[in-house]
Amino acid sequence: MAFDADDEILQDFLVEAGEILEKLSEQLVDLEQHPDDSDLLNAIFRGFHTVKGGAGFLQLDALVSCCHSAENVFDILRNHKRKVDSELMDVVLEALDHVNAMFEQVRNREELTSAPVELIAALDALALPQDVGAQSSDQEADAQQEHAAEPSAAAPDGGDITDDEFEQLLDALHADSPAPVAASGPDSGSPAATNNQGGDDITDDEFEALLDELHGKGKFVANAIPDAGSPATNSPEADGNEGLISDDEFEKLLDELHGKGGSPTATSSDKKPAGAAQEKTEPNKAGPGKDKPDARPDTHVPPKKAPVKKDAPTPPAREQAPVAETTVRVDTKRLDDIMNMVGELVLVRNRLQRLGSESEDEHMHKAVSSLDVVTTDLQAAVMQTRMQPIKKVFGRFPRVVRDLARNMKKEVNLVMHGEDTDLDKNLVEALSDPLVHLVRNSVDHGIEAPDVREKVGKPRQGTVTLSAEQEGDHILLSIADDGAGMDPEVLRRKAVEKGMYDQDAADRLTDTECFNLIFAAGFSTKEQISDVSGRGVGMDVVKTKIGQLNGQLSIVSELGKGSRIIIKVPLTLAIMPTLMIMLGDQSFALPLVNVVEIFHLDLNRTNVVDGRECIVVRDKVFPLFHIKRWLVKGSAGAADPENGHVVIVAMGTRQVGFVVDQLVGQEEVVIKPLGRGLQGTPGMAGATITGDGRIALIIDVPSLLQHYS
Repeated sequence: MAFDADDEILQDFLVEAGEILEKLSEQLVDLEQHPDDSDLLNAIFRGFHTVKGGAGFLQLDALVSCCHSAENVFDILRNHKRKVDSELMDVVLEALDHVNAMFEQVRNREELTSAPVELIAALDALALPQDVGAQSSDQEADAQQEHAAEPSAAAPDGGDITDDEFEQLLDALHADSPAPVAASGPDSGSPAATNNQGGDDITDDEFEALLDELHGKGKFVANAIPDAGSPATNSPEADGNEGLISDDEFEKLLDELHGKGGSPTATSSDKKPAGAAQEKTEPNKAGPGKDKPDARPDTHVPPKKAPVKKDAPTPPAREQAPVAETTVRVDTKRLDDIMNMVGELVLVRNRLQRLGSESEDEHMHKAVSSLDVVTTDLQAAVMQTRMQPIKKVFGRFPRVVRDLARNMKKEVNLVMHGEDTDLDKNLVEALSDPLVHLVRNSVDHGIEAPDVREKVGKPRQGTVTLSAEQEGDHILLSIADDGAGMDPEVLRRKAVEKGMYDQDAADRLTDTECFNLIFAAGFSTKEQISDVSGRGVGMDVVKTKIGQLNGQLSIVSELGKGSRIIIKVPLTLAIMPTLMIMLGDQSFALPLVNVVEIFHLDLNRTNVVDGRECIVVRDKVFPLFHIKRWLVKGSAGAADPENGHVVIVAMGTRQVGFVVDQLVGQEEVVIKPLGRGLQGTPGMAGATITGDGRIALIIDVPSLLQHYS
């Protein structure tokens, strides 16, 4: 292991290999659904090959060994010598798990733990053809020639000759004409000139012998005339590069091996009529310096025009120079620092806007307006640098669903939409665990066993749909399944059994309120505890985590048809749009995501239901809370005003009314953590500085209600 290598090289390997391994997990599961997809097979082969190459450069032998064995398996698969099946995929996925584990050890600069010997042996066994020994050598040669004639199968990487094909070139040389090889070297008895079996590199003498086999002894020079009917080898480029083999000559070499037209580098565009090819090459034969005269060129295009025709396509080729690198790696801490500074700039902007509104100076108004535009654009640009596609999270779910379905003997298809939806980097990482819980829950609780689905007229294979979309300054995530759905009566009965409600209260619960019971701590409908579910912990963790992200959860379910869980989270956690309110002479900020509507109300026109003050708005009943009594000291015994502003806030499917003294307006605020003395204060998510320079506490609506109501 060479961790003492250049740190920049190691970091490049970690970035490149990390991206490849993320894709491999998804590609392998996709391959099981589409086992005949040659492009997918080639992509997986190249993935393992690239990781192996980088690991070899860093002398990470354990990682090289595992990747090499996996690479061999996919070399056999892409050459159609073995079929993809579930057992093979189990072994390959286990190998990928070990590769990922070793990759994390490299990231942490730890000693690598080699993959088990049994796993490497299983991979090596899968790297052998299924029908090994069944075909004669002649049949194998015919099969290889058939594959060579198919560009998509023999040259999946875009026309490159494979190692096996190059070995066949050498075998054909040594088997058919050993004498020219020995004679062409400086010393006919030299081992290097007569034997190259021990290495992969071909010597110059052996390559000269190959050319002699094609052109005849001593005939190959840069401007030699090819045989009749063969592609021309002379060009303006060849005249100035003595001893270099041209593309056409290399094609001829491959034709010798594979048969005419069977070259793996041949493409559909190369297959032109012989007459067209001859007409294209004959002008070159009229040039000077030929060993053999030929009368035919005089009847065609004059020699002076030949270089023009030959040189015409070369400038575009030169223009395709490597594009300069347009990306730069930046530490995320630096991005966080920039985001904090932009947040401070937003606060200054808010302060200037408030001061500008009090001024009658027209120039002041224009300057503040320009500052507002620039600050908004800068804020959006900096936020964009922190954005990552939700695919970073979605990419792991095909493997999760595949493994869980196999363990539970279920057939499940995962469908994903909106994988390119961008989200703040911190949110992408924070959503990972809640989404894993929800997806596993859909497979475990939602999707029925194949036999059960058939009995009720459903297809044996269930479907779990994972989707993401942007809605304003929020992201909507949805996890849906076409399984059994939730039975409200079962949920009511469980709630009574666990002592959460008495029977009368449980009977009054709406179906939506019953569905929300699954988020209660310790609540589960499973009769038996397994390693997947049954303890009533997972969904409680999901609700807590989404609440910490200022998000909302809602459930829609229909018995027998499936369930859908919807998560709504803000695009970013750094800057939050809020509704500024006044309680007495103190400022508070309500997250705008929780606000449903605002109206003015005569507080004498309230009702009492089950001992709780309520208001009726458009035939809907909302519980009413005077949060001033909770949050402002000395307000508990004060008389309530006759009129007030009511803000309807929502938490999931539940909506309540908050009575406030004054509405200030909407304002974007930067969330600052509470000081040590205020940390853990119930109902408070943080603090901010308002446009008038005052400090305002940001209300955490779910926590506030849970603690006080």
